[in-house]
Amino acid sequence: MKVSLKWLSDYVEVPTDIKAFCDRLDLTGTGVEGVEKTGAALDGVVVGHVETCEAHPDSDHMHVVTVNVGADEPVQIVCGAPNIVAGIKVPVAAVGAVLPGDLKIKKSKLRGVASAGMCCSRRELGMGADHEGIWILPDDAPVGMPIADYAKLSDTVLDLEITPNRPDCLSMAGFAREVGAMYQKEWTNPLGEMAAKMQLDVAATPVDEAVQITIEDDVRCPRYTARVIRGCKVGPSPDWMVERLAAIGQRSINNIVDVTNYILFLLGQPLHAFDLDKLTGADGRAHVVIRAAKDGEQLTTLDGEKRTLTSDMTVIATPEQGAVALAGVMGGLDTEVTDATVNILLEAATFEAGRTSRTSRNLGLISESSLRYERGVDDHDIEARSAAAAALIAEVAGGTVSVARANDAGIVDVWPRVSEPVELAFRIPRFCVMMGADIPRDFIADILVRLGCEVADAADADTLAVTAPTFRPDLVREIDLYEEVLRLWGMDRIPATLPGGRERVGTRTPAERTMDTINHTLRASGLNETMTYSFAEPGDLERLRLPADGLGEPVELINPLNADQSVMRQSIIPGLLRSVAYNQSRGVKNVQLYESGMVFFAHEGKKQPKEKRKLAGVLAGAMRDAGWNDAPAAFDFFDGKGVVENLARELALPKVRFKALAADEAPHLQPGRAAAVLSGGTELGWVGEVHPLAVDAFEADAPVVAFELDVDALVKASRPARDYVDVPTFPAVSMDVAFVVDEAVTCEKLMQCMSSAGGKLLEDARLFDVYRDEERVGTGKKSMAFALTYRASDRTLTSEEVDKTHDRLIKKVSAATGAEVRG
Repeated sequence: MKVSLKWLSDYVEVPTDIKAFCDRLDLTGTGVEGVEKTGAALDGVVVGHVETCEAHPDSDHMHVVTVNVGADEPVQIVCGAPNIVAGIKVPVAAVGAVLPGDLKIKKSKLRGVASAGMCCSRRELGMGADHEGIWILPDDAPVGMPIADYAKLSDTVLDLEITPNRPDCLSMAGFAREVGAMYQKEWTNPLGEMAAKMQLDVAATPVDEAVQITIEDDVRCPRYTARVIRGCKVGPSPDWMVERLAAIGQRSINNIVDVTNYILFLLGQPLHAFDLDKLTGADGRAHVVIRAAKDGEQLTTLDGEKRTLTSDMTVIATPEQGAVALAGVMGGLDTEVTDATVNILLEAATFEAGRTSRTSRNLGLISESSLRYERGVDDHDIEARSAAAAALIAEVAGGTVSVARANDAGIVDVWPRVSEPVELAFRIPRFCVMMGADIPRDFIADILVRLGCEVADAADADTLAVTAPTFRPDLVREIDLYEEVLRLWGMDRIPATLPGGRERVGTRTPAERTMDTINHTLRASGLNETMTYSFAEPGDLERLRLPADGLGEPVELINPLNADQSVMRQSIIPGLLRSVAYNQSRGVKNVQLYESGMVFFAHEGKKQPKEKRKLAGVLAGAMRDAGWNDAPAAFDFFDGKGVVENLARELALPKVRFKALAADEAPHLQPGRAAAVLSGGTELGWVGEVHPLAVDAFEADAPVVAFELDVDALVKASRPARDYVDVPTFPAVSMDVAFVVDEAVTCEKLMQCMSSAGGKLLEDARLFDVYRDEERVGTGKKSMAFALTYRASDRTLTSEEVDKTHDRLIKKVSAATGAEVRG
């Protein structure tokens, strides 16, 4: 939310040190995302006096004027405004000025006549919608004065991040209350004075004879009120209102709409103005019904879009026209206020927060009203906020507010579900113990009162009886009050202490120590840690070609941020592939990323989804950029396998092996370049080259190597301490052997057979050559050569022992795999 400090200063004393003020806001929970000095956008625009005005020699609508802008000589400008005449004062944009909309003023020739500047309308300066002609300033406007100073546009605007639990701060008045509590200053609530200005027209048709309200579901709409203002003249808003709205980034539309926006930002109450005559039925009354939308019902909203509605949405409707507005989100085009509007129906209501949020996000229609309704609008004091708006409309549009037969407030008010304030006990000794500081009782009571709470002494002398206001829906527990007092006392004032207790020793858990090792190993392997969204697109697994077997059902979000992130992720790989594509599209070809995080899956009949922690990584491009004399090879399967082997070594995983995966077992990976990772009989995950079709589905460039491992399985299999092995003191015997086997026989199978046959004497077996030749080896055959190392830990091996073990190894391998020893 944007806050004009100039506007805010009308209600509370604003600190002069803006940086210190922003720092204090950050400490109290209101993030400051930006600070803007307004008026800077109008640099180069000054007050000018038109000295001469003559018709353009080659145009029937343009004029050539000379304007005194306070410089040594007047400037010549070609102007096409119909109301330009000699003797008036106007805003003049000099050469070099940049107007709103990035309009740069340059020297030019218009139909052969030189022009060195531009005379400006209000709209061209971003100060209103009036574009009928030049903005004519009063005669006393000082020539040469910057227009920002003359119009008092110089201001400081804060761009604030208001947390979702603080709807009370989404208004100037609410934020003034917050600032008053922060600095223990008094603040002025403009509501009472503004509402008191409303005058009722007893001669007009009473509002309850003109409007009838029906609420079909009081959960969807706890309160709905309507006022009628007759005899309005729609037109431009007064300058002061345009300036205030412009300061917070709102464009002026007309006086009626501007009032509703002004009250929204000032008091936090969304309003909507209907053209009453467009709602009135055959009996002369507007029958307003608040109901659920019908599936397939259509409504054209104020932005001109025709929208198809569902029964989960709430609409404002009439029996004759059907839906005329989307409750809490946006009004309808057919009943909008236009220049021809005379009579206004002013809506002020509250709508269900969750339903409003779903509606706005499902339709992609987020408005200032919906942002407030989805956080919670207080149903109390609505009649006063509506009265303030009605009085202001009558003031700026010349209308009169209709009286009501049923009450003295001039309002039709249906309030079936009244929210009740929450009563809480504030135990001061408990608060001080929990916070670790002795905060005075007087300060506690004062802060709670400044925040809008009612505070009284309880029966217990150390307890305060607190009634939380209805505009603070976040204050529902005693601990919530603790947080409020603590944040305004200042957490930086709390001394740092250790929790009390005997014989407490802080240490990291085995899982945390394992994650430290994992992170260190992956970074040492050249990968960079990243973090992607836990939300995913529903079709991510299909794009990845990853089988859903064993992953359960996707967890669907009830209230997704957007339609493209409507489920929780079941794999981390899709997010990493999007990161690869993002980098590659921006010229970063060598990408090595990893992430550890939760994946989610649901089961039918289970209320809560299950969560698993996964570790995933991707390698794309090469390990380094090409040099003048060296072009590094692109990442392949063995690079990913090497990273996993590094992990296995550092975690001391026992009996790690890689099992080749067939194409139907891993359709998301390249056939022949995919493997399951196992430790003993436990499957840890997989590693391989991602299938090109899957890579292309995420708009990345192949090849991409990836792995995904189960963190819980890694933690369980890892060993904190390794077995100590003495440095060998006896010599080893090295021998080579080459086996000719069928293509289907894997290296893993041969290694298992050799390890079993070699027993304790076989210290190491390493594949060093694979040879294929149809003439020398045979069709469908391959030769695999291994370097074998035999060694005994307690003696020097004899040649007879080695030969006997070696012969046994060859026989067992041959019997198990059909291998032949190549000569």
